[in-house]
Amino acid sequence: MTSLTILETGPLATIQDAGRTGQASLGIPTSGACDRASYALANRLVGNRDGAAAIEVTFGGLVLHADNDLTIAITGAPCPGVPFNAPAVIKSGQVLRLGPPRTGLRTYVAVRGGIDVPPVLGSRSTDLLSGLGPAPLTAGLTLPVGCTYNPMPGVDLAPVADPPAGEVVVRVTPGPRRDWFTDAAWATFTTQSYAVSSNSNRVGVRLDGQPLERARTGELASEGMTLGAIQIPPSGLPVIFLADHPVTGGYPVIAYVADPEVNTCAQLRPGQSLRFI
Repeated sequence: MTSLTILETGPLATIQDAGRTGQASLGIPTSGACDRASYALANRLVGNRDGAAAIEVTFGGLVLHADNDLTIAITGAPCPGVPFNAPAVIKSGQVLRLGPPRTGLRTYVAVRGGIDVPPVLGSRSTDLLSGLGPAPLTAGLTLPVGCTYNPMPGVDLAPVADPPAGEVVVRVTPGPRRDWFTDAAWATFTTQSYAVSSNSNRVGVRLDGQPLERARTGELASEGMTLGAIQIPPSGLPVIFLADHPVTGGYPVIAYVADPEVNTCAQLRPGQSLRFI
């Protein structure tokens, strides 16, 4: 059996694939890779089939041992000391170490054949909110690698830009509860620079800044939530929903992040500046 062994995990390392799609009506979140573009690129670089499971690493620190010769690709937040945005072979017995990334937050490690752990409800993704899927990776864990894949793509390097290091500007469209906020609040929302909170995680990016004023009070019945929804809890400070977001929520959604830019939000670090337009 082809496998790799986890020696160190860093702050957080999980197994992620394309997620548990189409089951929200049953109360099952989608989960899956936070930065879907980087995850998909890593799989393409090693010839994996769509939806193959990879490792999502939060702020580096992953150390793995190749138990056999492996073909890998590493994408997303660029970590020093490893091949990046390119397929590479690590020999049996070799140890791969991911240092802290110079920009961005989440790095993806794809192995040719995919991480072959048992699927749960059709996905191998770790969902930190619901507890579905495999547990977060731990030191000493051996992961099996699958043997099903496509031909290698014949690409030596994917010329993809690193996640931005400075202030990030994200496009939004008004949400279904825009009218729950004053015009002054909307102006504040679309002009101020927010700081990414250290309380952010795979559920959502929490932001610090000037609270938004509501135009109306009262409770809101629980509604369906989607990826990229920006919810405003009683604190008045936005939360951008990421991969492990709940299926429903009871706070007003003021706006939605444009879909391609949800991947950008998934790479935001605590303390980084964000502005909505």
